[in-house]
Amino acid sequence: MVVHEKVVDRLLHALSDSTRRDIVRRCLVSEASVSQLADQYPMSFAAVQKHVAVLERAGLVTKQRSGREQLVRTDVEAVRRARAALDQLEAVWRARVDRMTDLLSEPKGDTHDSEER
Repeated sequence: MVVHEKVVDRLLHALSDSTRRDIVRRCLVSEASVSQLADQYPMSFAAVQKHVAVLERAGLVTKQRSGREQLVRTDVEAVRRARAALDQLEAVWRARVDRMTDLLSEPKGDTHDSEER
């Protein structure tokens, strides 16, 4: 699964905050209203709404109106996209580490000089 850079930017930005990560975890277990979520954090209702809005723009959660409440649930596919983005970053990192290991394990000294002598 190839994830585009702008999508990755939004996902990583959304997940960079511990409150937002916690909201994603809570809403994976069970959907919750924004007011139920707000009761769990030492911040204003409006601040929690803003966190939910960031998660929603990143596609990590969806909101659905149920009466007067806005129910929030985590989009499992979006979590999979975030995982794919992190897997891609890990693959790049591992390739670089492998290349560094190869360079460090090469014999010391210039082999071209010894061949010419």
